[in-house]
Amino acid sequence: MNSHGDVPIYAQLIRERGDVPGDVRREAEHIQRSLERVIAPPRSNLPSPMYR
Repeated sequence: MNSHGDVPIYAQLIRERGDVPGDVRREAEHIQRSLERVIAPPRSNLPSPMYR
């Protein structure tokens, strides 16, 4: 490991192939934010329906 905490082989792989794990993480975070807007819980002050 170097002084920045990077493993040399990982740095070399990133140079050769790109930061695939970082790209996947960023895309997953983007999808999660999008889904949170779509699947937000309803904001209603109505009482819950009563079931008999």
